[in-house]
Amino acid sequence: MQLYNTLSAEQRAALIDDAGKRRLTLSFYAYARIENPKQFRDELFLAWNQLEVLGRIYVAHEGINAQLSLPADHFYEFRDTLEVYDFMKGIRLNVAVEQDDHSFLKLTIKVRDKIVADGLNDDTFDVTNKGIHLKAKDFNQMLEDPDTIVVDMRNHYESEIGHFTGAIKPDVDTFRESLPIIEEQLSEHKSDKKLLMYCTGGIRCEKASAYFKHKGFENVYQLEGGIIEYARQVQAEGLESKFIGKNFVFDHRLGERITDDIVAQCHQCGKPCDVHTNCANEACHLLFIQCGECAVAMEGCCSTACLDIIHLPEDEQK
Repeated sequence: MQLYNTLSAEQRAALIDDAGKRRLTLSFYAYARIENPKQFRDELFLAWNQLEVLGRIYVAHEGINAQLSLPADHFYEFRDTLEVYDFMKGIRLNVAVEQDDHSFLKLTIKVRDKIVADGLNDDTFDVTNKGIHLKAKDFNQMLEDPDTIVVDMRNHYESEIGHFTGAIKPDVDTFRESLPIIEEQLSEHKSDKKLLMYCTGGIRCEKASAYFKHKGFENVYQLEGGIIEYARQVQAEGLESKFIGKNFVFDHRLGERITDDIVAQCHQCGKPCDVHTNCANEACHLLFIQCGECAVAMEGCCSTACLDIIHLPEDEQK
């Protein structure tokens, strides 16, 4: 009984290309009480491996957080595997704005303490007591309300390449860092302002909205389905996109374009650019923004120190 991935990324990429099937990249999440996450994890792997599902999935006692891809012709069979569980019946699946057959090259399902690391140890905190969900049209309208404070619940490298105009964008590397920072920053507006939040697909806002309600904020709202679903609704309904730039995603693509606006700059030369890459020095692997010209000049490295290292003999590279 196979319960873990056995192929390398290169082998999987070759199989995908040989199969010639169109793949869908999608994401979903659900907060629920899962009594045995390990058993749940194994059940999912057995069901999804047969359907050629690839992706990064976290399960915990508090629920599931999934980003994955699968052959388009297996979509309905895949949805049936979710319907087996009561808490995932009718769950919304956020289909990516831009598709890439190589978005994921392994099926990894991990059991974690939490599906979103929050740093909280408070037994009185109820993650299901969430804020009000808003669809794209209502979200746009609330953005125009002068009593609204809009907060980006993502990390700094995500908001750097795309965001809603006027949003508070905490300079943080992790979700857990953002909660106390935002609470302190907005502590005087617990009752007189509307707190409007957004993230990539909704999972971080779900927990954040419950957290801020727990901390006494009275008017808490979140973008339903996150930026991914917002972009879909904007296109389907002919709405104006109040989100500008690219939506950072945690797969091979590292971003999907929502509007033509380029709101970031190359970290090396300062030219307008919103292309993330990882440093070519494997020992560094820093995520940064690099334009095409600098990518050539620096050979994909983030610094001259890393450039020097990649030219050393392989056994001397550290």
